[in-house]
Amino acid sequence: MAIKIYKPTTPGRRFASVIDWKKEITKAKPQRSLLVSKKSLAGRNNQGKITTRHRGGGAKRKIRLVDFLQAKYDVPAKVLGIEYDPNRSANLALLQYPDGEKCYILASADLRPGMEVVSAQHRTEINPSNRMPLKDIPIGMPIHNLELNPGRGGVAVRSAGAWAVVMGVEGEFAQVKMSSGEIRLISANARASLGQVSNVDHRNVRLGKAGRKRHLGFRPTVRGKAMNPVDHPHGGGEGNQPIGLKHPKTPWGKPALGVPTRIKGKHSDRFILKTRKSK
Repeated sequence: MAIKIYKPTTPGRRFASVIDWKKEITKAKPQRSLLVSKKSLAGRNNQGKITTRHRGGGAKRKIRLVDFLQAKYDVPAKVLGIEYDPNRSANLALLQYPDGEKCYILASADLRPGMEVVSAQHRTEINPSNRMPLKDIPIGMPIHNLELNPGRGGVAVRSAGAWAVVMGVEGEFAQVKMSSGEIRLISANARASLGQVSNVDHRNVRLGKAGRKRHLGFRPTVRGKAMNPVDHPHGGGEGNQPIGLKHPKTPWGKPALGVPTRIKGKHSDRFILKTRKSK
């Protein structure tokens, strides 16, 4: 996909860019049978307490029911169209099986309407978005929508432009290099889809103005050093002051910026051969 830049008719337009949807999106309206209403919670949990700050407002959305498992094995499905999904950065592909059933899957970058997609239990053709176990995928092939536990459905490598690589298969495990650079062992029976996730240029889009950020459901973020001491550890002082601390802190006094948040001794640590921070 290509990035589209408009003439700078306003200050907001001057630095904004958008995705040229005509290059890839072929279906404008979603499949009504695969839509579910979405309630806006504005970052609050079931007790009404804010658990995620800076959320609220935004355009109304409906959830597209995406099939991350694709358990209809060895049945070719035809791609009816590529659609936009407001709930994720990647695009979706609408599939139709010979019996008339329709479903959404994550679209790969090379997937086009009219193609066929197969979710197989064993090796199948090397075509965009075809799905098969890691042990049957050629070494060095880019993959996405990756299962970490066989039969649970894809949970990793699902954002726009992401891909992982199968580096080798030995015994019961396959070595997979993730988008972050992490190398980890995953069951060779876990399944993944072939190709890179669609909407590759998503990371190059510039919103250009605050209004577009609000449309996405984000509320303003205020710097800690612009607050009062009672509101933030960075607050206080006359004029423009540094934070006055050795390391940045969160509003609740815990270390911020660059501090590992992964749980020490997590059960899956033994499957990680190389962490994302290793050189």
